[in-house]
Amino acid sequence: MNIIQTELPGVMVFEPKQFRDDRGFFLETFHHERYAKAGITLPFVQDNWSHSVKGTLRGLHFQEPKRQGKLVHVVAGKVFDVAVDIRKGSPTFGKWAGVELSAENKRQLWLPPGFAHGFYVMSDYADFLYKCTEAYAPECDRGIAWNDPAIGIKWPLAGDPLLSPKDAKLPLLKDAPTLPVAQ
Repeated sequence: MNIIQTELPGVMVFEPKQFRDDRGFFLETFHHERYAKAGITLPFVQDNWSHSVKGTLRGLHFQEPKRQGKLVHVVAGKVFDVAVDIRKGSPTFGKWAGVELSAENKRQLWLPPGFAHGFYVMSDYADFLYKCTEAYAPECDRGIAWNDPAIGIKWPLAGDPLLSPKDAKLPLLKDAPTLPVAQ
């Protein structure tokens, strides 16, 4: 497995080793010991599957205080996936890292707790899977605006994104009522 460190400490891209032959391919999407060697030691307690059509933008989401670490990947289609450091006091507070995840490249992105997460669907549709280190807690559900100019994410948009009513009303980072503190 190849591991690529992004410009955000702790946010990593994984390229699992693939075994291909005439029948197709095989790869491990998770192996506890291998990921623990990379520093991912929190237990995963929930898996999610999101199916979205082209142009959908989901995010930027996080939980506080029940912070979630997320290991994400795409099994159909292609997305632009983003992590934003929202930990008050962090030297990279308000910075972002983005990576293309697709069924073709089979990359995974690890977002430690304390990062907001979002993705934009670039293909006709995308099936997006994520392993979470904390269960979804509606009372802890938070978010920040996908287009916050202070963050300046360079989304590869093809027109106006499709947003949920909730995501369309998320606050700017500077106005977010509850943010995690860097540890």
